[in-house]
Amino acid sequence: MKTNSLLIVLAMALFANFAGAQELKDISLPVPKMEGGKPLMQCLKERQSIRAYSTKKLPLQLVSDLLWAADGINRPDSDKRTAPSTRNWQEIEIYVVMEDGAYFYDAKTNSLKAIVNKDLRKMTGPQEFVPTAPMNLVFVADTAKMKGSSPEDQTMYSAADTAFISQNVYLFCASEGLATVVRGMIGDKKALAEALKLSEVKKIVLAQTVGYPAGQTEK
Repeated sequence: MKTNSLLIVLAMALFANFAGAQELKDISLPVPKMEGGKPLMQCLKERQSIRAYSTKKLPLQLVSDLLWAADGINRPDSDKRTAPSTRNWQEIEIYVVMEDGAYFYDAKTNSLKAIVNKDLRKMTGPQEFVPTAPMNLVFVADTAKMKGSSPEDQTMYSAADTAFISQNVYLFCASEGLATVVRGMIGDKKALAEALKLSEVKKIVLAQTVGYPAGQTEK
């Protein structure tokens, strides 16, 4: 009996260690770089949609810079963002889906909040480049923040606000030599919403793939 009890204790300890090792943790992002980059007119000239990606991962500094450019806080005194927002609802949330798991971008703390430790990239779209690109952004509208608006207006405003953010991503990628494409083709939105643990008031609007252009090798 003593031997069996000892084996059970050891097994539980090993399981706990394994579970802890598999736990996805929040990521504190580096302070975003808010200076430099290519001139705006050059970025507009070079902006394009690209559908071929390297599997090379993006460094955290670049992730931080990209997310701040997308919809980060540029006026800390009022928490207002780099992208305009209807009635300042700030209803659009960015979920960052990578190989190691899915995260929620918290602009106020400049961090990635762990959601699920699974590779959900394939769920963000049926295109062949989606599962292997290093990052897929999922734009989600929190309709609970859109007070006093009809369902039709919620659809229109959330689409417009998502477009502002997406264009920021495009311009950042043009500046940094990254590839990106915004996508309406997501696949099973209901399944993806469940995987991201979204409540019923949160609606997936669009997705956007980001990475290095195809041809850049792993380091």
